[in-house]
This record gives sequence, structure tokens and C-alpha cells, in this order.
Amino acid sequence: MQTFDVAVIGAGAAGLFCAGAAGQRGLTVLLVDHSEKVAEKIRISGGGRCNFTNRDLDPRAPHKHFLGDNPNFCRSALSRYTPQDFIALVRQHGIAFHEKHEGQLFGDRSSEDFIQMLLRECDAGGVTRWQPCTVAGLVAMAPGYHLETSHGLVHARQVVIATGGLSIPKAGATDFGYRIARQFGLRIVEPRPALVPLTFDGESWAPYAQLAGLSLPVAIETGQKKDRIVFHEDLLFTHRGLSGPAVLQISSYWRPGQAIRIDLAPGVDLLGELTRAKATSRKLIGNELAAFVPSRLADAWVQQDAAWQRPINESSDKALAALAQRLAHWTLLPSGSEGYRKAEVTAGGVDTRELSSQTLESRQSGLYFIGEVVDVTGWLGGYNFQWAWASAQACALALSGAGAGKA
Repeated sequence: MQTFDVAVIGAGAAGLFCAGAAGQRGLTVLLVDHSEKVAEKIRISGGGRCNFTNRDLDPRAPHKHFLGDNPNFCRSALSRYTPQDFIALVRQHGIAFHEKHEGQLFGDRSSEDFIQMLLRECDAGGVTRWQPCTVAGLVAMAPGYHLETSHGLVHARQVVIATGGLSIPKAGATDFGYRIARQFGLRIVEPRPALVPLTFDGESWAPYAQLAGLSLPVAIETGQKKDRIVFHEDLLFTHRGLSGPAVLQISSYWRPGQAIRIDLAPGVDLLGELTRAKATSRKLIGNELAAFVPSRLADAWVQQDAAWQRPINESSDKALAALAQRLAHWTLLPSGSEGYRKAEVTAGGVDTRELSSQTLESRQSGLYFIGEVVDVTGWLGGYNFQWAWASAQACALALSGAGAGKA
């Protein structure tokens, strides 16, 4: 039986980063993953370029960009390992990057650059990597744990669970982390897909399915009063519903049975513009509307009411008011989402009340949970990766071992 100071289960963003950081502190580290390839979600993120962090993250107010039963839980880790800290590491490895939108940082070349960086960090820490390697069981054997793996029995003084959530099964997602938490009596906040496209019933969506592929900037919201949340992002029509950054963002807050509300021409006084056009133009209403929204959307929209299918100078004020109101306050009731197969992350997870915000250690001594498996979910745009880096670093600094601190 081989013995290690720490076993990290899961070679995604959080697991790789934690293993490398712990190894470089002088701990003996075993990193195991059931997949042949490491970090598949890094590989496919950001359109293959990896949106690795966000400059705009404010660790003093994590509730601005993170959700969960206790959004403030992540403050400690995020304040101690900031986007600037990870940027410094990226620069140290000579990886070129750029800012794309609202603080979102992407690699110039390929996500593979970041995977290789993390693997080099593991190599620098002398990390032992086994993959593909399955873990059939985890048993507390004071001091530490026995791991039953497909490579044999292992003893580790500490175990870090970095197995992520249920999103994107084709990238290797499983419920392993939740099963381990439950095994040791730790509470779970019910997981659900987040940052995911929303779907609508076939019949109700039929008038809009023809718009698949159309994208436009919108204001989108859900919730009421103090629970109301609004995003200003691009929306994308699909054959089955809505996607794009606006919908992915709102999906993390949406709950089944809730409506979403969309302003399809944010910042435009549509009624005022249409009323002015009525006084000077003989064009069809749809043609005038196309000055403010994409023409395909304008054409599809006016087909919904015969009163909107006439020259604007012949239209009634009531018809124009109804058209402007509908476009500015389009209210929809999603039937569901595209689920874990297309969700970028999993909301919910190991209840933060079971974990130390300083170290990520659970109530079960020597058992840690980091990254997506925890009930901390960030906005679209690099926030979830920054949580992976920060929670991994907080955990790595808390791990103990005979050689810790020598490196």
C-alpha cells in the first residue's frame, strides 16, 4: 500500500491547481482522475480559449457575482487568491491573453496552454498522477483515509474532493463528490443545472423557432422585488428556446414555474419612435420596427397580430402601444432547460455550512471539498474558474504533511 500526505480526487481546474500548490509546499501528493484526459472542461471552455478569470471580481462583495445558500462563504478564499494572483502565474508561464468583455480574460491561443501550465505546476511539486484511475471507496482509517483505487490500495492523511458537479457528462462529470459527502453525513444543497439554455413547449415556441441563430442585445430579468435580478447581455434564439450570455446568466437564478421578462430593445423608447414614424412614414410597421431590432425579429413579431401588418401611417395608436409594450416586456414561462448536458456549471452542492471558509475542510476531519462540488456558483465570464483557483489555493495552504513548508 502506497502512502501520501494528500490524495486529490479529480483532475479538473481545482484539483490540478490544488495538487500542484500542495506539492510545491513539500507534501507528497497523489492526483487521481477516472478519465483518460485531464481538465476536459478547461479544454472546451471559452470556445476553446479558456475564459480563465475576470478582472472585475470584487472579493469584498462576492454576492455580486456568486450565488448559493451563503454567497459570502467564498469571500475568504477569493480575497486571499485574487484574479491578479492567477494572472501573474499565467504571465510567469508566458501565456498570452486578452480581455474580451466586461473583465473576461481569455487565452490568445488555446485552452491547452492553461492545461499544460497546470500540469507543469504539478510536475514542479512532484505530484504523482494516476489516470484513468477509479476510486471505488473511501474509508476513514485514523489517522487519514484508505482509498480503494483501480491502481491499488492507498493511504492518505488527507483527501481533497475536486470532482466537480453534474454538468457536461460527456466531459466526465459524475456525482462522486456528492456521494462522498453523504457517506460522511455532510449536507447537500440540491444540485441543478446552471448557466444553461432555457427551453419552451413546442407549440408555444413555434412562432419563434424560425429565428434560430438570431442574436441581439437585451435586458433580461426574473424574480420579484428584492429577489429581482437583471442582466444586460446578448440573447440567442434556438430551435428549442433561448440561449446566449443573457439566458445563461439568468438561468442560474431562474426556478421552474418562474417567468422571465425580456426587453428586446433596451434603451429605446419604442412607442415614441413608432409614434414619430407614424407621422412621417408610409412604410409597413415591420419595416419601421427593423430600425430598432433585427429585421428577422421584426418580421416574425408583426405576424402575431393583423393590426401590426399594415403601413404605420394607417395603424392605430392602440396597436402601436401594444406592439411597443410587448417588445419591451416580453414575458415567457420556460418549460425547463437543456439540463446538465449543456449546463456550463452545476449550482448547489456540498453545503457551505459543512465547510470552513478558511480551509475548505469539512466537519469530517481531513476531508476537503473545493471547486464546483461546493455550493458556490459564479456568473458567466471567468468567475467559476477564479473560485476553482482560490478554493484550491486556500485548501493547499491548509494541508499538512511532514515536508510542508520546505518548498
